[in-house]
Amino acid sequence: MSGGRIVVRPPQGTTFDPAENVIAGNTLLYGATGGEAFLSGKAGERFAVRNSGARAVVEGVGDHGCEYMTGGVVVVLGRTGRNFAAGMSGGIAFVYDADGTFAERTNRDGVLLEAVEHPGDVQTLREMIEGHARHTNSARAQDILGDWEAALPQFVKVISIEYKKLLETRLAASEQEFRAKNDIQQQPDPELVD
Repeated sequence: MSGGRIVVRPPQGTTFDPAENVIAGNTLLYGATGGEAFLSGKAGERFAVRNSGARAVVEGVGDHGCEYMTGGVVVVLGRTGRNFAAGMSGGIAFVYDADGTFAERTNRDGVLLEAVEHPGDVQTLREMIEGHARHTNSARAQDILGDWEAALPQFVKVISIEYKKLLETRLAASEQEFRAKNDIQQQPDPELVD
């Protein structure tokens, strides 16, 4: 996938809970470079493996989710299988950890598990869940959005240590450039000073 939007949802009138059922198979978004995917239900194993640019929302994944991911953003609104984020070097995943057991199923080599607190992260997460609700009519997404203040602390941000350092370096350079530019602009023009 290199662009566009994929929406997968059960037919109208379905009586089962999509968030508790598999709706898509294994290796979805393998090597994706762009686009969006919204899946109202669970995906199989190796979801978003080697994803380098796609943005996706899914309601659960099997083993090895986000393995070797290098970019993009993935939101999981349910349980993950084991070995989540193995070899992940870039991108960000947000996982809804309602029962507090997600860390047990994560491959912690090289990744950090953090609270979702940065305003930009909160905005990205909320916008992606809103898009999921809009495109799939997901009851899980609507429930989370309906009680956002209680749901937000249950999300875990997954980011590689090296990717976080890169983002912090870029931010510091951008801030330094901004300050330097403003310092130059604030100094008076010598030709205008008597």
